[in-house]
Amino acid sequence: MSEYNDGFDAFFEEIIKHPQYNAEKIKEAYELANKAHSGQKRRSGEPYIMHPVAVAEILFKLGMDNECIVGALLHDVVEDTEYTLSYIGDLFGADVELLVDGVTKLGQIPLSTREEVQAENIRKMFMAMNKDVRVIIIKLADRLHNMRTLQHMPEYKQREKSLETLEIYAPIAHRLGIRAIKEELEDAAVRYLDPIAYKEIENSLSMKQEEGESFLNDIKTQLNNRISPIIENANITSRVKSVHGIFRKVYIKGKSFEEIYDIYAVRIIVNSMIDCYNVLGIVHDMFKPLPGRFKDYISTPKPNMYQSLHTTVLSPSGVPFEIQIRTWEMHRTAEFGIAAHWKYKLGKGGKDSLDAGLSWIHRMLETGEESDTPEDLVANIKGDLSVEEVYVFTPKGEIKSLPTGSTVIDFAYAIHSAVGNKMVGAKVDGRIVPIDYKVKTGERIEILTSKQNKGPSKDWLSIVRTGEARNKIRTWFKKERREENIEEGKLIVEKELRRNFIRLSGDKYNDFIVRIAERQHFSDTDEFYASVGYGGIQINRLMPGIKDEYNRNWKEEKEQEKPASSNVVDKPRKASSSNGIIVEGIDNCLIKMANCCSPLPGEEIVGFITRGHGLSIHKRNCVNVPLDIENCPEPERWIKAYWDENVKIETKSTLDVYAIDRDGVVLDITSTLMNMHVKIHSINARPINDGNCLTTLTVAVNSKEHLDNITRIIKKIDGVYHIERSGV
Repeated sequence: MSEYNDGFDAFFEEIIKHPQYNAEKIKEAYELANKAHSGQKRRSGEPYIMHPVAVAEILFKLGMDNECIVGALLHDVVEDTEYTLSYIGDLFGADVELLVDGVTKLGQIPLSTREEVQAENIRKMFMAMNKDVRVIIIKLADRLHNMRTLQHMPEYKQREKSLETLEIYAPIAHRLGIRAIKEELEDAAVRYLDPIAYKEIENSLSMKQEEGESFLNDIKTQLNNRISPIIENANITSRVKSVHGIFRKVYIKGKSFEEIYDIYAVRIIVNSMIDCYNVLGIVHDMFKPLPGRFKDYISTPKPNMYQSLHTTVLSPSGVPFEIQIRTWEMHRTAEFGIAAHWKYKLGKGGKDSLDAGLSWIHRMLETGEESDTPEDLVANIKGDLSVEEVYVFTPKGEIKSLPTGSTVIDFAYAIHSAVGNKMVGAKVDGRIVPIDYKVKTGERIEILTSKQNKGPSKDWLSIVRTGEARNKIRTWFKKERREENIEEGKLIVEKELRRNFIRLSGDKYNDFIVRIAERQHFSDTDEFYASVGYGGIQINRLMPGIKDEYNRNWKEEKEQEKPASSNVVDKPRKASSSNGIIVEGIDNCLIKMANCCSPLPGEEIVGFITRGHGLSIHKRNCVNVPLDIENCPEPERWIKAYWDENVKIETKSTLDVYAIDRDGVVLDITSTLMNMHVKIHSINARPINDGNCLTTLTVAVNSKEHLDNITRIIKKIDGVYHIERSGV
């Protein structure tokens, strides 16, 4: 049929054995692709047509339908040749047109380009998946064949493709439950990202191969002898753990090869769920189970619909191995995941399970829509695609799955935005835990809320693990505190510009901010400031572009406007004061700390010349300090000041500690401070509302870092859910 061995002849012979396929349409699609790609070659020198044929064959082995295989044969035609999408639609129908269009629009997800490009490609991927999940299944097969032939690419491309495979494609295959593709993608990626480690693992496995096969055969015989007289049609197989699975445990989690208990695994497939639990009893009677190694994914399925019983046991010779027990239906889902819907024609019930299995895609799209920056979108999706999950329970017994490392805050927002926004604390298995507590599988979590709660804390943004929680927190700040966000954003931007020696004033400063806002696609500067204020944009990430804009278009003009002579004192002189303050151009001046903001060493400060009372030192972002000093009334009374890094001073700082009102909470706070050798000047505690209390304490500190450390330690006390610094 073909002039050279492109693999289609053997593939087509398998196709015609299965009457559910339209062999003529598949042959017609091949002939069109072969004609379209005529003369094109891959990097290996092979005819390009070999690639779409190989992709179609992968999908055939997954059991995908006729349209999917036709779409695979044609997936590069529109992008690389003269044929149009409408032409393909006329020949092969609307479904094939949709699939080819979806795969064509996905393009690639290059990690080496700008974050905006990567984010847009990821967004396209999830939109295509939302329309028809077969688009991403074709893309996974396409990536799998590319990874199988990656040796022909340059070394830098090998690493780039492997990294995006490990971060994006393998986790998607895992979420879709397509185990074979997931594991092969991971193993291929590790081969190129860390070839030395890959070789070491391969050698370790090969040295144990003969011993392992003998061991597993003996175990299977023992199991068969005990199970077959009791349970009919039990199928017993074995496998050795994938290279990537071992790589994660040895090179990422730091375990030794001997500490991996599931290198060897036995799988037992039975007819019914009752048989699964009966087999588990037999297994635990035969072999000693290892504590903490039993997992029931039948009663608590994974998000990708995976169900099975897992237990790790010790053989009589002391070798640990894993046993997986499942029904045939569970096995099909475990092996083929979402593809089982087409392979086994699951019918109406299958359609319901298909929709349930794809619900995470809708959540990903929502996360993408709520992300303020491309960097956030990429980080959120990579984080939420985490291969490992934990399974926790609500007080009513409802199961919630979260990425490993999620906190009680993530759990609260997974329940509902309102629960997260009103959260004041959490109980895990009846015990109050810190707000940054990381949840573990099997725990029962109760979120404590208060109607009087002012909303989430910005500190939570650095605590939460999921993009869903992070975006819901930002959304709250965006809607509820717009004016405060604008003011705080202005202070943050001004501070960051000064830190990077970008100095403009008046209209030029305003014009410069307008330019920055336009480059970030904001309608006006208030929108830009608000986004910075609530944490939607990290201004430090934008600084390379901002500095480039300043140096190219603003700095030269600023320097030209400088007068030939200047009264500015180039070198600051130290004021003769015990406060540890350096003031520009002033000696022997009385210095005092402003009570309105109580500045601490390490914080940016500015001096104000009072009438008859010396110099008052304020925090630069104090409400009493003008934003634009150069254009404020009496600018000459404001003067630059710095902390002397060589002087250690002690000052007072007042904290408001909000906690759940329980016996001993004030004692715990004072004991903690005593253990830290922190001097307490005053302390006052009183109940406030809904079972909460407020403890106001004034302590001696020597720097902002010292205060931050005190705050961090107090937050770990049971019941403490929020701390504010008074006067700030």
